[in-house]
Amino acid sequence: MPQTHKQICIPPELPELLKQFTKAAIRTQPQDLIQWAADYFGAMSRGEVPPVREWSERVTLSNWAELTPDLLKILHSRVAGRLIVHADELAQMWKVLNLPPDLFNSVMNVGRFMKEIEWLKFLALSCSSLGVTIARTLKIVCEVLSSDHDGGPPRIPFSTFQFLYSYIAEVDGEISASHVSRMLNYIEREVIGPDGLIKVSDFTQNPSVRLE
Repeated sequence: MPQTHKQICIPPELPELLKQFTKAAIRTQPQDLIQWAADYFGAMSRGEVPPVREWSERVTLSNWAELTPDLLKILHSRVAGRLIVHADELAQMWKVLNLPPDLFNSVMNVGRFMKEIEWLKFLALSCSSLGVTIARTLKIVCEVLSSDHDGGPPRIPFSTFQFLYSYIAEVDGEISASHVSRMLNYIEREVIGPDGLIKVSDFTQNPSVRLE
């Protein structure tokens, strides 16, 4: 008799549940991921607060270097202006800098990256592990990407900022697309000058710019 294949139904809450779990795992950086996952979902099933460590509380293992903006600058310089980087090559660059492999894997998972990685997206998610807020994350990205060597404030093309802010907000999932659009339109109309560049102070010290 011919076999009938039942359609697999994905629970509607599953994607959001997995996204929040992955973000919590990146924040906490547990040494035993399996045990931590059991504790995480166990707490949620009991209606308790899951064991998520904030970035400021994260413990850095002594055998790995701590990710810093300066190390991300080195990584960016080795990417050498490419938009796409092969995963194996980027993993090797990460290893040479003695950065935690668990963090690399977490960024890969959150970004759903495969063999070919969009470098700016990977960089943005790496910076998010250092930034408590989206504004802080974008500040770090701006400092890493800035090519100004004359001692001036870090700045990047507005088009790059627009791409990064939209992507980070999409991954975060807690900021509406309409809010992102309003902020970008305001910045482009009221803040950006003829050079088309945006400075860190343009989105961190302007009271009319609220990225979150």
